[in-house]
Amino acid sequence: MWTALRTLTLGLFVLSLGGTPYVMGAPAQQNKMKACNDQATAKGLGEGKGEERRAFMKECLSAKSAKGGGGKETQQNKMKTCNKEAGEKELKGDARKKFMSDCLSA
Repeated sequence: MWTALRTLTLGLFVLSLGGTPYVMGAPAQQNKMKACNDQATAKGLGEGKGEERRAFMKECLSAKSAKGGGGKETQQNKMKTCNKEAGEKELKGDARKKFMSDCLSA
């Protein structure tokens, strides 16, 4: 009896861990949906606009999030670019560290 109860409890615990990332991501998606709705309304694409609104919402929701840069370079791309520039300038040691720091923070 106790073994079955422990197994059931452990199983439910493990299953709940699997759903945590989805629950944590929900507020960000909701915020994005709200922002896209606000933009659609501001552009005159109210609820009655049908296909125009759907197309706008699809594009808006599939766009990169503001956290991703919203058109800015991703951190990885920025690192590649700065690293390439430092190599072209043949920087070494402290000069390279300073350049990379300035480049990545720009």
